[in-house]
Amino acid sequence: MSKHEEVGEPIRSLDARYYTDPAIFEREKQTTLASTWQFAGHVSNLEKPGDYFTLSIAGEDLFCIRDRDGEVRTYYNVCQHRAHQLLSDTGNCKLIVCPYHSWTYELTGQLRSGPNIRSVPGFDRKDICLTSVRTEIFHGFVFVNLDPDAAPMDVWFPGVRDELKAFVPHIDQLKPVEWVEIPENCNWKVSIENYSECYHCPINHPTFATGVIKPETYDIQPQGHCLRHTTECANLDQMTYPIDVDANEHAGDYSSWFLWPMFSFQVYPGNVLNTYHWRAIDADHVVVWRGWYTVDGVDSEVIRKLALQDRATTVEEDIHLVESVQKGLKSRGYVPGPLVLDPKCGVHSEHSILALQSWMRDGVEQ
Repeated sequence: MSKHEEVGEPIRSLDARYYTDPAIFEREKQTTLASTWQFAGHVSNLEKPGDYFTLSIAGEDLFCIRDRDGEVRTYYNVCQHRAHQLLSDTGNCKLIVCPYHSWTYELTGQLRSGPNIRSVPGFDRKDICLTSVRTEIFHGFVFVNLDPDAAPMDVWFPGVRDELKAFVPHIDQLKPVEWVEIPENCNWKVSIENYSECYHCPINHPTFATGVIKPETYDIQPQGHCLRHTTECANLDQMTYPIDVDANEHAGDYSSWFLWPMFSFQVYPGNVLNTYHWRAIDADHVVVWRGWYTVDGVDSEVIRKLALQDRATTVEEDIHLVESVQKGLKSRGYVPGPLVLDPKCGVHSEHSILALQSWMRDGVEQ
């Protein structure tokens, strides 16, 4: 028996083609991105009946709308007559009216009327309804899934709903203060992987690693299809913003819940909620939105300064990292290296990347 057979070969990172091949990205649009829970928007943008916003998931145009009974619904943004798109951007409507031939739908998606449809023998408008999309409200955040048979979010992400409530007791009162849009010239999985390990943090994120958290306490563990990040806050005399560690049980903690494949709830010390959500554009481009929230969306000088600090440091630093990785993945000199899988886990282990890459591979090969 050889030495390699005795100890086992190291597990290597995914081949570069998973991040650079347009055919793989097209495959992911039909599998991973079309069968997982994706962030759509926040309920604060759907406060009144008829309020709506549009979005795109896995190449499909959708819209979310609040009906007259208060339910948030999601539909494919296409008329059932001759396929014209129904709504654009954001707004409010009493009825959903197609701009092409004025076929008109209730907020429940049911066809209400259309010019001259009564002249068609056997036509029954009750048979016509917009195609709906699975929708869940998760502490005020609207998620959708193009797979009508997908398991509920609480099955995908066990324990997350209750844990978030414990870390952010006021989460159901939150509204966005701002969303910062960050284009990145890299594959969406490169950006996700960078977010999902802190091996690089002490070297590349000095402000975050000394003024927000203690990297030596950082750990990431799989929790269903969630990666749970945990660490302690920096020493109070080093924190870059004020917190009251005695305010509640988790005021001095940092935690993040990355929900595969493209969303993360992140709670900074002081019970400050911010979020990441990703939108894949093509094999080489992704857009990341960084969200910041307060109770009722009331402006906060502390949150504004923290958001500016984050954009100027961690976010900017990550842009350079992920874009350099994308260039490197296209080099003929790149050979995927071994993942650092420390049995003790911790900040210098890449076991979270192992879990991610397993999900990534499954999405392509299913």
